[in-house]
Amino acid sequence: MASLTLEQKVDLLTGADFWSSRAQPDAGLRPIVVSDGPAGVRGVAWDERDPSANVPSPTALAATWDVERIDAIGRLLAAECQRKEVDVLLAPTVNLQRSPYAGRHFEMWSEDPLLTGVLGAAYVSGLQSGGVGATLKHFVGNDSETDRFNADMIIDERALRELYLAPFEHIVADAQPWAVMAAYNRTNGVTMTESPLLREVLQGEWGFDGLTMTDWFAGRSTVAAGNAGLDLIMPGPTGPWGEALCDAVCSGQVSEQAVDDKVLRLLRLARRVDALRPRTGRPRLGVRTISVQDELRSAAAAGFVLVRNEIARDDVLPILPLHDGVRTVAVLGPNAAVARTFGGGSALVFPSYVISPLAGLKDGLGADVVVVHAPGVRAHTRISIADPALLGLPDGSGVGVEIEFLSADGGVLGREQRLGVNYNWQGSAGGVDLKQVSAIRLRSQLRADVPGTYLIGASGLGQFVLNWDEETLFSVKLSLPEGVDPAEGLMRPPQHGHEVLLEAGQTVNLELWFEPATSNGSFDAAMVAFQLNLERPFTEGDVGIQAAVDLAAASDVAVVVVGTTEEDESEGFDRERLSLSGRQDELVSRVAAANPRTVVVVNSGSPVLLPWRDEVAAVLLTWFPGQEFGSALADVLTGAAEPGGRLPTTWPATEDVPLPSPTPINGGVVYSEGLHIGHRWFERADVQPAYWFGHGLGYTEWSYGQVTVAARSYGAADLSVRLTNVGRRPGRQVVQVYATRLTTNIERPARWLAGFAVVEAVPGEEVVAKVEIRPRTFEHWDVENRQWAVESGPFTLMVARSAADTVTSVLFEPVTAYQHTR
Repeated sequence: MASLTLEQKVDLLTGADFWSSRAQPDAGLRPIVVSDGPAGVRGVAWDERDPSANVPSPTALAATWDVERIDAIGRLLAAECQRKEVDVLLAPTVNLQRSPYAGRHFEMWSEDPLLTGVLGAAYVSGLQSGGVGATLKHFVGNDSETDRFNADMIIDERALRELYLAPFEHIVADAQPWAVMAAYNRTNGVTMTESPLLREVLQGEWGFDGLTMTDWFAGRSTVAAGNAGLDLIMPGPTGPWGEALCDAVCSGQVSEQAVDDKVLRLLRLARRVDALRPRTGRPRLGVRTISVQDELRSAAAAGFVLVRNEIARDDVLPILPLHDGVRTVAVLGPNAAVARTFGGGSALVFPSYVISPLAGLKDGLGADVVVVHAPGVRAHTRISIADPALLGLPDGSGVGVEIEFLSADGGVLGREQRLGVNYNWQGSAGGVDLKQVSAIRLRSQLRADVPGTYLIGASGLGQFVLNWDEETLFSVKLSLPEGVDPAEGLMRPPQHGHEVLLEAGQTVNLELWFEPATSNGSFDAAMVAFQLNLERPFTEGDVGIQAAVDLAAASDVAVVVVGTTEEDESEGFDRERLSLSGRQDELVSRVAAANPRTVVVVNSGSPVLLPWRDEVAAVLLTWFPGQEFGSALADVLTGAAEPGGRLPTTWPATEDVPLPSPTPINGGVVYSEGLHIGHRWFERADVQPAYWFGHGLGYTEWSYGQVTVAARSYGAADLSVRLTNVGRRPGRQVVQVYATRLTTNIERPARWLAGFAVVEAVPGEEVVAKVEIRPRTFEHWDVENRQWAVESGPFTLMVARSAADTVTSVLFEPVTAYQHTR
């Protein structure tokens, strides 16, 4: 660093482009490349030609409660990063699931700070063992999406310390992440990119020595952010620093020492990801060779949570796993043939394949079982992205579309042939600088596979013209309503469509013109995005539902796959309701009435209401489980794998209770529930949820035996519990320990998670679960003295199957005569 001038140092503190930092030859520094990554490593291209392994969503991974499995997923993602030449992955998201209405609930791990911290640390450790940096985000209070750029999260000091900062603190201490991302929002009045929490708590109190970057476009000031613990403005090449920061240093408003600290953190990150020399094309560290397919399949099954499994009709055993006598299975519902494997926004990836529940069950049940299908209802209201299988190149030479990038005079500057029709370019496209482009033209041949009315359209921001065999179907300018988060232009862009009647096998030529012009007549080169949309003919209403009911009535078992869509769960907006969209609830109830052997598979990233849950034989929550969804589902339904998950979040039964809201009022979100989120909120409010935090069934039974607890120094404890598999199948159990106080002089939750352990055993085998109880379990934040403290006297440690199902308990009094250090 000593060899660099002030101007060179400041230059490093703003990104070079959307996904990389700037090089500095005088320091031997190449660009550091970053990538979105909550559900896989997308890389720098938003492009189906560069596919990614689509791992289960963070909530699905958290449902495993399995540290070793999460470490393995981290290692898999490290290998993906190295394959795509990515240095830093923008994950994990360790904000808490404060409200089920949060739009990115699926991208967070859990409602609980301990579970989030333990599993987040395993993820970071696995990823960084492969030489790839992890990024803890979003520090702190970005627990919802509505007005996220401006909303002020009003969080009292105890809740901030004991809940929302706790996962960050845990992971910094246990896994030493190499980067942190500062959030968009304000917390207690201060924008997070300028917050004293960065310097005083993250870097000072916790000793974080990594890099702190902005969330994208969250850098807002020169002096305030320059004096805070913020190190890198993303994306580049513009931002509030640059020459303005040099001037601030020269005028004494920001010290050069502060700039030096930022540059040192950047160079430290560069050293860790081996960016202080040119890329060699070889792995930076040894990455374990794994079967991606097997890892994704087993991880998905391990996160499936079986919340209900009853005996149906004259059966002797619960419906799952499916009995050998099953010969016909109706696979129904809107998510059966086209499942959702990741959420919207930063989590979007392009897997090379996706196995739907329908395809997985056809393969997994074997040739002796007849599988029939009907969707029954439609869950979405927006026009879907066009199915590439219906699109051919304009010259008829193959499947796909042709994209042309046009100059102001209509000349073709560049071309791309694409299989997908969901487009996003940053900076350049087709080898052309987007600043030179005035319009984009898509050309293709559409071949109808069934007769009927098709809805053809486009999504995006700008002017669209759709020509159809030389006829103009529409010319329309699409824009966002005033005041809407700009992210909605990407996550939920405005659409326009036109109905056309086609015969089966009919082929038409289509041409879509797109002009997303700015005020100066040229593209915003930072990002350009649009979609081609197409909806096939669909049997709506009562007729569609009855077709599904008829198949269910004629089958041995009905499997109904319901869920959410990109309209419900995504970055950029919060949810307006918890109910399933459309007539999905009606479909389930009518199928259950026609066939008592009904299994409902819920394909949602976060809680939805299940008003029919007592009407069906089984309910399996599968989250957004990644590209191996269908295969994992077949494994679990047939018994080849046990549903290994336990709920990482409490599942509400109704919206008729005042659940914490993510919606700002007068610019702020008041966290009035304080310490009481998730199961703590339900216990305090004396409200019964549909399913409690920690709940989940397996395919065997467990007997709990002797419990022992031993004190360790500094307030920690080791708890052991003996368990025996008393069932008829091998199984896995998640042993949960909760803490409580019978008498207390401070406000506390009714109980809080103190530790957990996973055990496996064959029938008749006894095993010992060893649970580490950390000092923080017994500590509370002393607001008056601004330090951690322990209330004297005993705590009760409850060994449990869930937050509401205690097996046994023991009293424990921690060692309190110690000076707490972290």
